[in-house]
Amino acid sequence: MNRWVYGTQYRWGRIAIVVLYAATGGVNANAVDAGLSASLQAKYVTLQDQLTHNQFQKPLYLESNETRDAVMGDIYALVDYRFAMVTAALNSPKNWCDILILHINTKHCRVSSAGQGDVLNVRIGKKYDQPLDEAYAVTFAYRVTAETSTYLQVRLNAAEGPLSTRNYRIILAAVPLQNGQTFIHLSYSYAYGLTGWLAMKVYLGTIGKNKIGFTVAGTHPDGQPRYIRGIRGVVERNSMRYYMAIEAFLSGLSEPVQTRVDKRLNSWFAAIERYPRQLHELEQSEYLEMKRKEHRRQQAG
Repeated sequence: MNRWVYGTQYRWGRIAIVVLYAATGGVNANAVDAGLSASLQAKYVTLQDQLTHNQFQKPLYLESNETRDAVMGDIYALVDYRFAMVTAALNSPKNWCDILILHINTKHCRVSSAGQGDVLNVRIGKKYDQPLDEAYAVTFAYRVTAETSTYLQVRLNAAEGPLSTRNYRIILAAVPLQNGQTFIHLSYSYAYGLTGWLAMKVYLGTIGKNKIGFTVAGTHPDGQPRYIRGIRGVVERNSMRYYMAIEAFLSGLSEPVQTRVDKRLNSWFAAIERYPRQLHELEQSEYLEMKRKEHRRQQAG
């Protein structure tokens, strides 16, 4: 069974659980959460071989998918933090702003209230320092959609993004393991219209033409792996950047408050540099200088 089928089964399994309970007279939230927890636990069992043997040299599995007008990246990984710590860290909108700012293209993030929930007002820009009014504004609705002793799900949804992109979804799900680790699933996806498609074609035909993803699509004549390119390569790189931001944020929890920011910035950059062919963009000094400035700006509001 290939990796696309695995991912499809998991997503349809989550939908089937909700439909089943709805059909029996109303959704029991605790029962649905228990079903989702069991589904992710089962995914962990299914992925044992991929988590043990992979190109990342760590317990991590990445898959991606592209349709006519949308793209999705999914990461499954073990993190060396107890579930209670992961839940406490990732069920806060402010913490998610501190996570997102680690990404090289996030220029700013601020939490505000809208209607009955919180939103993250994010600015997405280029890989170098730039004024906020030159960055794209993206508004994510933030929701903790499940939080029990055995399951966490957080959703960030944005209706619109840059260049006619839309339906941005960042979904984080987590379950505890008996060995004290936590198994997480990060899903990152968005859809795009004609303007977005044309902009991506220009990017992939110019400065992005030599960029690659992580999925091996075959081999070159010399026997070296041939990695995917194109828009699936784009979503795989960004999925990895967001996953590494979560892991880097968690790494700073044990640090004194005054050193947490630098710990997280250095951890994120070190993680990126493990895969330079896909993810290297700046030198460490450039990244740290830019991000320290952006973090100060973010703390100032």
